[in-house]
Amino acid sequence: MVRMCHATCRSALQRAVQDGLIRTNPAEGCKLPPKKAREMQVLARDELQRFLIQAKAEGYYELFLLDLATGLRRGELLALQWNDLDFETGVLTISKQVSLVRSKIVMSVPKTKSSIRKLVLPPAVVQVLREYRESVHSRWMFPSPVLEDLPLNPGSVYDRLQLILEHANCKQVRFHDLRHTFATLALQNGMEVKTLSAMLGHVSAATTLDIYTHSTSEMQHAAARKIDCGIGKAELPDEPAPQANAPAIVDFQPYMGKVRKPGTGCISQINDHLFEGRYSPTWIDGKKHARNVYAHTREECEEKLKVLIAEMKAELAELKRQKADSH
Repeated sequence: MVRMCHATCRSALQRAVQDGLIRTNPAEGCKLPPKKAREMQVLARDELQRFLIQAKAEGYYELFLLDLATGLRRGELLALQWNDLDFETGVLTISKQVSLVRSKIVMSVPKTKSSIRKLVLPPAVVQVLREYRESVHSRWMFPSPVLEDLPLNPGSVYDRLQLILEHANCKQVRFHDLRHTFATLALQNGMEVKTLSAMLGHVSAATTLDIYTHSTSEMQHAAARKIDCGIGKAELPDEPAPQANAPAIVDFQPYMGKVRKPGTGCISQINDHLFEGRYSPTWIDGKKHARNVYAHTREECEEKLKVLIAEMKAELAELKRQKADSH
């Protein structure tokens, strides 16, 4: 914070020097606190798999899969609309972001030109989004279940992230750390820094190098070992064998909360003061149609869910009757 304030003052005073208002810039030569390395946490591969399994169980698989496949900022991810994705080419356009201003969701243009970019999604991710599209009745890719024609609230998404991490037995990380996870894995799998910088929307590759020094350092050591093997005829060390006692990822069972009887819907806790009830019966078109209710307590949510189920069953019965009469 001190360094940021100093940079702002120095810039303003430098403009005063250029305009002839003062002779010298008094901010030059100030003693500043040392620049601290950015603290970041990255999910390990086993944590990633548990996290995505749990996210799928809680209905947030597509959102977090897309984030981990692209490294989008939270505001960029939640601002996505379906017309931003070309399903034929797999190109995703990033041109806007959402943020909370005085508890209201506000849409804006990214601060830098480099943040406006196009990404090519992996075919498997495009296929997941194509299937997910059929269940979303909104122009937003990740619409709010509470507010009409608005995206998910950034605050509620963060709360949901923490719950999924807890249920998946993963370390608690920030939403921005998912972006760090993507970048670290990309570098470790051979992506060029310049390409990664463009994907992340950084102003320059120097920014990427500064943030992910730990990953690029590991890449340099790996490259040095390969050069030694090629020039010095050294033998590459064998890859460590997997531990016999390491738990198999396929054995992980997602946390499902209290088991409910078929036909009674489901209830999940979104945050400390909001519960979501969902009922997803098979409609006359053969597809599952989901509707949600929300309440501040589980008991209130149960009552609202009962009313919703009764209404949907009555509506479904009427549709079936009309269909039978038409034949």
